[in-house]
Amino acid sequence: MTPARTMTPSAALDVKLALAAPALGAAFAELWRPEAPVLRTRYLAYLYEMHALIRSSVPLMERAAVRCARAVPGDPIAAPLRSYLERHIEEERGHDDWLLDDLAAAGGDPARTADRLPSPVVAELVGAQYYWIEHHHPVALLGYIRVLEGNAPAPWLADRLAARTGLPAAAFRTVRAHAELDGGHLADLDALLDALPLTPEHRTALAVSALRTADGVTRLFSYLATAPGGPA
Repeated sequence: MTPARTMTPSAALDVKLALAAPALGAAFAELWRPEAPVLRTRYLAYLYEMHALIRSSVPLMERAAVRCARAVPGDPIAAPLRSYLERHIEEERGHDDWLLDDLAAAGGDPARTADRLPSPVVAELVGAQYYWIEHHHPVALLGYIRVLEGNAPAPWLADRLAARTGLPAAAFRTVRAHAELDGGHLADLDALLDALPLTPEHRTALAVSALRTADGVTRLFSYLATAPGGPA
C-alpha cells in the first residue's frame, strides 16, 4: 500500500480557506454589480476603505518583525519569519500612496483620509492582527497576508470598472498593480509556509487568523455593497 502523503501547510490552509470562499465570492460579486450611477460612488467608498486597510500593512509587518527579533531563544521560526517580513515590507511600502493617487484621479479627496474614521470592519480586521502579534505569536500575521494576497483583484476588474464608471484609467492603478503582483507574492508566501518548521500550535494560529481575515474581508465587501452612498 502506498503511504498517504502529508499535506503541506500551504495546501492545508487552502483547504480551510475553501470553506470561506463561497461567501467571499458572493460578497465580491454583490459589490461590483453593474448598477450605474451608484457604482462610481461605490468605487470611491472602496478606495477610502482599502486605503484604511492597506496603510496598516507595513506597520503590522514592522511590529511583527520586532516581535520576531525579541522572540524567546530557541524559537525556530522567528529568524526566517523576520527575514520574510523585512523583504515583504519593502515590496508593500508606498502602496497606500497609490490609493491616494487613485482617489484623486477618481474625483475623491485624498486629504480626507487623514481625519476620516475607518469603518469598524477595517478596525476589527487590523486590530485582531495586532493582538495576536503582541499576545500570541507573529506567525499569525501570515494567515492575514495569505488571504489578502490570495484574493487579489481579478485581471479584468480594472477595465470593467473603468468602462462601467467612466472614470479614467489613472483611477485604477492599485487594482491593476495588485492583480499583477500578488500572484508572485502568494507563491513566495506559500514557499515560506512550507519551509518553516511549524508546530501544530503555529498551524492553528495561521488557520484562525486566515479564516478570521476571510470573514472580515467578506463583511467589508458586504458593508460597501449595502452602503453605496459612502464617502464620495
